[in-house]
Amino acid sequence: MKEREVKPYSIWRHFKGNTAVVITIATHSETGEKMVIYSCVGNKGNTNHKDGIYARPLDMFLSEVDHEKYPNVKQKYRFEEIKD
Repeated sequence: MKEREVKPYSIWRHFKGNTAVVITIATHSETGEKMVIYSCVGNKGNTNHKDGIYARPLDMFLSEVDHEKYPNVKQKYRFEEIKD
């Protein structure tokens, strides 16, 4: 199975429905942790995630949805790349 890779300018769908455009991958200056810097767009007030620029640890960006907390979510991962 091919590992998912986050690249600048790729477009991803958050499991709550909004769209994220990856700006870059950054490195936290103190911990060395990889961070995804992305722009959240197209929210239209549907989630608590407002349109704007965000940073999220790469591991969290690629993590699976907590299906115990969100049992009705069909999407497997927190963010899934939109390839179309």
